[in-house]
Amino acid sequence: MTSPLFDLSGKVAIVTGGNGGIGLGMARGLAEAGADIAIVGRNEAKSDAAVDDIRQRGAKAISVVADVTDKPAVEAMAELVARELGRIDILVNNAGINIRKPPQALDIEEWDRVIRTNLTSAFLCSQAVYPAMKAAGGGKIFNIGSMMSIFGASFAPAYAASKGGIVQFTRSCAVAWAADNIQANAVLPGWIDTDLTRRARQEIEGHKVLARTPAARWGASADFAGIAVFLASRASAFVTGTAIPVDGGFSVMG
Repeated sequence: MTSPLFDLSGKVAIVTGGNGGIGLGMARGLAEAGADIAIVGRNEAKSDAAVDDIRQRGAKAISVVADVTDKPAVEAMAELVARELGRIDILVNNAGINIRKPPQALDIEEWDRVIRTNLTSAFLCSQAVYPAMKAAGGGKIFNIGSMMSIFGASFAPAYAASKGGIVQFTRSCAVAWAADNIQANAVLPGWIDTDLTRRARQEIEGHKVLARTPAARWGASADFAGIAVFLASRASAFVTGTAIPVDGGFSVMG
């Protein structure tokens, strides 16, 4: 039985990029705590599979195909979720991409694409759900940053800039919306074993990652279920504006 502090029964969560990896790990955790889930992504087949996964856990779930970099599409998405599921209480801004090139080799179109997908989408989605959260008397927003929110990366200048921006945007929302009982926080994943990180794991020497990670393993999507439930629940009612690493201790190693 879920503790009342962590009970999300009757709550509705939107998870962008929730059809795989970290987003799906968070969506599963939220569903198991009682929330209804809207999976938002552009890959309809993948989102439908994620919805089936969530429903098998006993939660109501829908799939919404939307381009989260497009303001009208995001507004329509928020309206659809509120209509289909009745309310919006939780937003997980998880949509993201990376283009791995050094700064001198990155085209402006590539830079813009990463910034729009990783950072502008968080702004648009947060802005779109704000009226519903304010009307409901509060809400929870958490934005997915990265270790690159803390460290530089020669191979990911646009990604690092977007994820650094995520932290500052989160803090701005936390301050602006505290009076509306909306808490905004950031989650900073470390080295996580997902489809999107497969190329990175091939490009770097994996043993160096493990040597610097006190937990001595790569993270998994399931490692994000708990932090999602905490940040979405009453347990974090006095936690806002934070950036929480979920990295097995990677960021505290010298």
